[in-house]
Amino acid sequence: MEHPIFFIDAILSALGVAHASDYSHVTYTWLVMIILIASAFFLIKRVKLVPEKGQNFFEVLVDGLERFMLDITGPEGRLFFPFIATIFLFILVSNLIGLIPGFFSPTANLNTTLALALCTFIYTHVIGIKFHGAKYIKHFVGPVWWLIPLMFPIELIGHLARIMSLSVRLFGNIFGKEMVLAILFGLAGLYLAPLPIMFLGILVCFIQALVFMLLATMYFVGAMEHAH
Repeated sequence: MEHPIFFIDAILSALGVAHASDYSHVTYTWLVMIILIASAFFLIKRVKLVPEKGQNFFEVLVDGLERFMLDITGPEGRLFFPFIATIFLFILVSNLIGLIPGFFSPTANLNTTLALALCTFIYTHVIGIKFHGAKYIKHFVGPVWWLIPLMFPIELIGHLARIMSLSVRLFGNIFGKEMVLAILFGLAGLYLAPLPIMFLGILVCFIQALVFMLLATMYFVGAMEHAH
């Protein structure tokens, strides 16, 4: 199958940037970050005591995310809500941007999803150490000392498997969506054949962002809890 043409790659190639198409996930990650940062600055300047349509939408979105997360974590979850909300919005926009012809979803590349999973993995243990200090090691060694040779490798493998679970699940679903759309556009794009899949793709984009956020939240809750 012919490699799809992405707008930013074409612009960079025209400017003389060699192998721009090999780093589409990087360039479109920067595009998503620019969209989010520019949106934040724009919305901050337009914040009013009496909210308008745009402010109402984002207030409902952020408040809904916070309430959803706090129902799981309790009040202590406000500590990591900025991380969770940022991850959710970044993944959602990254997923959705690939539905626009000529654009690429950064989350359709394993490098991007692996980076997100590693950030979540590291922050999980930062939270564990913050809440428990040196006693956080008890999460890995079991309730009694003579179980350490058995429990420690199991817990270590389980925690490392979270990286694969987060990264591969998100990558596989979004990459699959990208491939299906690319094939449909190539075969019958003029006849609007991709439209039904694009509507389904919107649902997939939202669900995958929500799943990543929910799993990250559960890992953080596990780190906050006392070892049993």
